Amino acid sequence: MSLRPFHLAFPVHDLDAARAFYGELLGCPEGRSAPEWIDFDLYGHQIVAHLVPAKASDDSGANAVDGHDVPVPHFGVVLAMDDWQKLADRLGAAGTRF
Repeated sequence: MSLRPFHLAFPVHDLDAARAFYGELLGCPEGRSAPEWIDFDLYGHQIVAHLVPAKASDDSGANAVDGHDVPVPHFGVVLAMDDWQKLADRLGAAGTRF
């Protein structure tokens, strides 16, 4: 099965923090950027962090999924187990709670 890439724009309160997390920690290559947004390549999909301080600080809550509170909104990518383990190891070594 071949999937087409998607584009997702999401609010952030700090572009430097977004660049550090998505670019440096997750390893998403950075594409175009402007003072208010940054494009990242998330495993072939384009995600765009947009600076929106008031919206990004809004806690929209969570819903129970498989016995865990999952924050809303959220997004992710489905990885092969080896790729997931490498990413999980990198996140754990950085002290990221997930």
